Amino acid sequence: MADDYSQRYFMHLAYRGAPFHGWQEQPDAVSVQSVLEGALSTIAREPVKIVGAGRTDAGVNARMMVAHFDLHRPVADLASMVRGLNTLVGRDIAVYSITPVHPDAHARFDATRRTYHYYTSARKSPFFYPLTWLESRNLDFDAMNRAASLLLETEDFTSFSKLHTDVKTNICHVSYARWHSTPVGHVFVISADRFLRNMVRAVVGTLVDVGRGKTGLEDFRRIIEAKDRCSAGTSMPPEALYLWKVEYDYWKPDNIGVSGDSRFFDF
Repeated sequence: MADDYSQRYFMHLAYRGAPFHGWQEQPDAVSVQSVLEGALSTIAREPVKIVGAGRTDAGVNARMMVAHFDLHRPVADLASMVRGLNTLVGRDIAVYSITPVHPDAHARFDATRRTYHYYTSARKSPFFYPLTWLESRNLDFDAMNRAASLLLETEDFTSFSKLHTDVKTNICHVSYARWHSTPVGHVFVISADRFLRNMVRAVVGTLVDVGRGKTGLEDFRRIIEAKDRCSAGTSMPPEALYLWKVEYDYWKPDNIGVSGDSRFFDF
């Protein structure tokens, strides 16, 4: 075997965010990245580092996450590797597939579009509360959708970004933003080329203020134009937020996990 052998892979996975301190590895805390790297290193019998398509915050879920990693030994049976990983990562992470990709493929920088869902329930339920946010009474979702449409006209999302982050720009291009009804409540769906840290939860919190009548449409526009996080609404709880889909020009996951989990979230 050549010493310079290397193969890059894309991993398609999902996870429940509550048990983890976010995606990114950090000292003295359990993260999704650290659990996966430990399991991969054990199975591959070499140190393995992974790069995710995004860095979800503590408590945020992912119905579809993509990560890439390199291995320096050939893998005879990728399906067996997936099964092995699922025995090691615990019940809050599901690895669906591992696919060989070209050497320059990058899970984060090559993603062209990401979609998040934020789920609500209209009534109190002991079954939905770990995965949804209990709606305030009499929210005006029509007004919330009118305000959400302004996001498609916006590029600078500073007002919805966590303060003191290390990003170089707060420019994002939102291609979809709308509330939809579900059998038990509502879901806010938002797609963009990239998202800032805490952006979706801040957007949803500000839209909820619109739905309560606390913030008008022109107020929402002024919040965007202010480019000031302090002018926007409260950040919403993380457990109702899901990284729903990550898209690439050259790669698509199989339907394992994607179609089945979608039916579950129809409630």
